[in-house]
Amino acid sequence: MIQKLIKHQRFEINLLLILMTLFCFSLSIFRYYVSDTKVFFFLNWNLFLAWIPLIITSFALIFQIKSKTSLMLMVIAWVLFFPNSPYILTDLFHLKVRAGIPVWYDLIVILSYAWTGLICGFVSLNDIEKFLSAYFKKQVINLIVVFFLFLSSFGVYLGRFLRWNSWDILNNPFGLFNDIIVRFIYPLEHTKTWGVTVLMGIMLNFMYFMIKIIKKEGNIMVPLNTISKTS
Repeated sequence: MIQKLIKHQRFEINLLLILMTLFCFSLSIFRYYVSDTKVFFFLNWNLFLAWIPLIITSFALIFQIKSKTSLMLMVIAWVLFFPNSPYILTDLFHLKVRAGIPVWYDLIVILSYAWTGLICGFVSLNDIEKFLSAYFKKQVINLIVVFFLFLSSFGVYLGRFLRWNSWDILNNPFGLFNDIIVRFIYPLEHTKTWGVTVLMGIMLNFMYFMIKIIKKEGNIMVPLNTISKTS
């Protein structure tokens, strides 16, 4: 049983994500030790938020949620937190020359957190695809995935430029709704909103579907030992 669990592909990606998270944390600790500043400590909180979508779908998989109502509630909760995963990409805005630490180190710090958060989100999105496969055809699921990625880009804009976060759906729903609806009613007055949403959405779609294709190609590759035996 334990051997099967260790060999399971999900175990491998989860283990890598945990190790990468520890690596990120060690980078920030070392930076604090050298510079005596907590400049990038906020990345640990951002990465925690990026883990939440994966935690949500993982629990759904563990408990084998099949009820339509439960799945719908799970997807809604997932949608609210999913933008936190690609959000860390925008923390590159904080990259600049600072005393005591070379800029290349800070670049590695931010990219490490951004990559870990992004993969957490992509793995959880792949989980959502598995849940939806019981109700929709593949073509429909692909359209839903594209929509989710553009929706997450809009969420990233709300977080980065308007400083909203996932908790504000409960803390200040009317203020959040007002900022959202205004941008739909007067889109030409908010070109920055739609520029960020569309371009980042396209980028995330390319990244996600490229990773899926690489995974697919890896699954159909003929093992080297098989080639050697046949030759």
